[in-house]
Amino acid sequence: MTQHATALAGIAQLLQTASTALVKDSLEKINAHPATFTRLYAEAAIAAAMSADEKRRSGQPTEPLAGLPVSIKDLFDVAGEITMAGSTVRSSEAPALSDATVVTRLRNAGAAILGKTNMTEFAFSGVGINPHYGTPVNPADNKVARIPGGSSSGAAVSVAAGLCVAGIGSDTGGSIRIPAALCGLVGFKPTMRRVPVTGTFPLAPSLDTICAMTNSVADCHLIDSIIADHALTPTKIALKGLRFAVPQTLVMENMDAHVAASFATALSKLSAAGAVIVDVPMSLLAQAPTINLFAPIEAYAHHHVMLKNHGDAYDQRVAQRMRLGEKYQADEIAALHRARQNWITKMEQELQGFDALLMPTVPLTAPEIAPLLASDEVFFNTNRLLLRNPSVINLLDGCAVSIPCHESDSLPVGLMVAGPAMTDAHILDVSRAIEAVL
Repeated sequence: MTQHATALAGIAQLLQTASTALVKDSLEKINAHPATFTRLYAEAAIAAAMSADEKRRSGQPTEPLAGLPVSIKDLFDVAGEITMAGSTVRSSEAPALSDATVVTRLRNAGAAILGKTNMTEFAFSGVGINPHYGTPVNPADNKVARIPGGSSSGAAVSVAAGLCVAGIGSDTGGSIRIPAALCGLVGFKPTMRRVPVTGTFPLAPSLDTICAMTNSVADCHLIDSIIADHALTPTKIALKGLRFAVPQTLVMENMDAHVAASFATALSKLSAAGAVIVDVPMSLLAQAPTINLFAPIEAYAHHHVMLKNHGDAYDQRVAQRMRLGEKYQADEIAALHRARQNWITKMEQELQGFDALLMPTVPLTAPEIAPLLASDEVFFNTNRLLLRNPSVINLLDGCAVSIPCHESDSLPVGLMVAGPAMTDAHILDVSRAIEAVL
């Protein structure tokens, strides 16, 4: 096993180098990672890199990303293109009239956008399989074809394979943190209200969040400062004396041996560095699966006409999950929203006195692709396990970082560092301190 392909250096270091050569090298390597991109912007990316290099040569100020290669998920609008969202059923829709807000902000920051990345159709799965465009293969294993995780599958591979410094995606139930954990990356899910979703194809507007995967917490923080409405100032903090809650309900169940061992070792390292690790029952987590039904409900509301008229053109596993939302009436949906708010209030009270919540990002390592293609039962069981832990933070409307915590030369494992809404700055600072120890 290899942790992943040779990754690009950190953004701060790369800003001192020639961008054009870097972008051209990334474009040449893309063919070695099929199904990672659904569309390429080679000429525009090279032009952005050349512009950044010219500014460096002439001593002009450069932008925060200054020609560095970045990828964007296939659900972001780009002016003049149809936003396919990993589907084929949208091929007759009207092209976007303007770029998504996030895309505009990336361009203004000097990003060389290599292209749009593959994804689970309509972002509705944590597995990352796509029957229309193929499934990107996780670079963490060079012997067996494993899933990258989803729904931001191509985004993860674009970074893990060393093609991009950041993969911009979305996270409704873990779609950034799942592939980050399975591919050995850092993935940050901000509080959803901090990053505008204008020009982003929705899955569940009550939960949809825009965020990034990179090779470090610092790089995630930088990308967040570009795409969010308000940048967060990093603060260096020490681990000694920080209090971390480790919930014992739901999120520790059904862990495979490698995940369990990696998580336990990570906690031991944090404890040795002076952090206070507290096992807490957190029984409220048992309620999360019965409350968090918003994805199928809101997806069905958006797709029901298209499902009726063109349901055969959908990934049938995606269509099946969407149709689960058909049975819910308005009063039931309103009751779920009330239950969610009540649950959030109680969870925030329980988290008082802790600097962060720690848990395995997902309870398993990246499964092989073939068995998931062959069996609906295996697919849906795997999908449920992958979504279980990260989706708790979406329900909380919280923020979270997934950090690699596995030993080198073993399959990647993610440690999730999470907190309530609008604690993003502290969670990023804590995550940077944890990353330094792990």
